[in-house]
Amino acid sequence: MTAGEIAILIGAAIVLLCQSNWLFADARKHSRYPWFWGLWGLVQCPMPLLFYWLIVRRPANAKKGLGDESKHK
Repeated sequence: MTAGEIAILIGAAIVLLCQSNWLFADARKHSRYPWFWGLWGLVQCPMPLLFYWLIVRRPANAKKGLGDESKHK
C-alpha cells in the first residue's frame, strides 16, 4: 500500500467519523433514532446525510415554518 492510498484511507475514516458523530448528536437532539443514524453514518458517505436531511431535518423545519417561503411574500 502506497503512502497516497494510506492518506486517502485516513481521510475517508476521518470524514466517516465526523459524519457519524454529527448525525448521532443531531438525531439525539431531535429524538430520532440516534444510534441508527450514527451507525449508518459510519458505513457510507454521503447517503446517510442526504436521507437524514430528507427524513428528519426537512419535516422538522416545515413544522416550524422555516421551509415555507410563501409566508414571507
